[in-house]
Amino acid sequence: MDNKEMDSDVPISRRVFLKYTGAAMAMTMVGLPGRFDTHSSKKRYIMGNIRIRNVQSNFERIPLNPYRFKGGASTEMWNAIACMESETGTRKIGLGPQGVLWSDASVAAAHSEAGGNALMYSVSERALQMLKGESFKSPVQLLDDIFPDVYGYAKEITRIEDLSKTFALNALVCVDNAAWLLYAAENDIRHFDEMIPEPYRPGLSHKHEGVASMPSFPSGTPIGKVNEAAEEGYFIMKLKIGAAGTQQEMLEKDKEFLTAVHNALGDRRTSYTKNGRIPYYLDANGRYEKKETLLKLLDHAKKIGAFDHIAVIEEPFPEHNNNYVDDMGVRVAADERAHTVEEAKECIELGYTAFAVKAIAKTLSMTMKITQLAYEHDIPCFCADLTVSPILLEWNKNIAARLKPLPELTVGLQEANGHQYYKDWDKQMSYHPMPEAEWVEPQKGIYHTGESFYEHSGGIFKPSNHYEALFKNM
Repeated sequence: MDNKEMDSDVPISRRVFLKYTGAAMAMTMVGLPGRFDTHSSKKRYIMGNIRIRNVQSNFERIPLNPYRFKGGASTEMWNAIACMESETGTRKIGLGPQGVLWSDASVAAAHSEAGGNALMYSVSERALQMLKGESFKSPVQLLDDIFPDVYGYAKEITRIEDLSKTFALNALVCVDNAAWLLYAAENDIRHFDEMIPEPYRPGLSHKHEGVASMPSFPSGTPIGKVNEAAEEGYFIMKLKIGAAGTQQEMLEKDKEFLTAVHNALGDRRTSYTKNGRIPYYLDANGRYEKKETLLKLLDHAKKIGAFDHIAVIEEPFPEHNNNYVDDMGVRVAADERAHTVEEAKECIELGYTAFAVKAIAKTLSMTMKITQLAYEHDIPCFCADLTVSPILLEWNKNIAARLKPLPELTVGLQEANGHQYYKDWDKQMSYHPMPEAEWVEPQKGIYHTGESFYEHSGGIFKPSNHYEALFKNM
């Protein structure tokens, strides 16, 4: 293989992609090129005032420092890039991170890392081709209309009948992102608040002047790195529990890690929590197969004095484990299992009392629905990361700045770990259209989301020269 063709962070042509990935056969079998075709007849999905005249896609392979979770690891991020052009000649570019291990670990286990990413990218491309020549009124409607067929296509090419819906939603982020930007441009919308449809505004009506930036540390991380983050001003830490190994091995490693973190941070104080303690956010990514095992970890937390520091435990059990969770004395949040607003309702019935929302991983359209549902049930939300690029971080920040805070905190909350795991974070930051803005980088663990941030909506409506150049010949 020519090294230049597959160099990391270099967009590669469709010809090279088809040449070097197993997705080529899958795309050929289901007839990817051209307009969407169902049973040999065109299927027109959407009628509205914005007609999509042309589409293109691309992607970049971004090298990561190994990010370990779910018993596996990600070593590169594929950033999917979608370009949509309307009949009026308006062209917008949307971005989407690909989290195959996060969205469905069974796909990651069945393929090489590049192979899993190639499959997800082919779903993004498929969705774009479906939309060529179609019209839409709003991105929310667009997502609702195409999702069933996109999900069906994803199940077909992965050959997994019970594929997580999050896999398809993750693939649709770049498409949804481009649709929102096109929708805003066609309707002369210049601020994020104006872009939120009326039914979803109550759930996104808060206006924080500060949003906490939360770094992420996998189980087994050298404690010195956690201490360094605390010295820099970060005051809430995401601890990725669910270490590799058997359930017993995992539990022992997680207990050891929690003990080390608490020994390092337990006596620290912060002004951003109501009790003054440094809060811990535990994310198991579904690794705890039984409730009894998690209770053993919580018993250990009580023994070492760390229990009262636990602000939330995210996604402790596998998706199909329907244990009731509101009886363990801690707040339990849903992430992967809350694929759609329907599954989010089921999570509420199971006792989940928080949602980790990801406009950058499950689409902005679906996120708005879930945050509104949470608002109506008085359930707090916060924004989790998918190791995204700086521009997508701003999309997440626009959500985080408008969410009612967790009861334990006095500010909004947003996980941001790209600076930890991207090997070329400074290069990625140069693609940001407003890299010097006061709200781009955290200061002592806080993004300052004041008047300038809201005026510019984090810069999301401004074009990035880097991504524009990828489609200059469109």
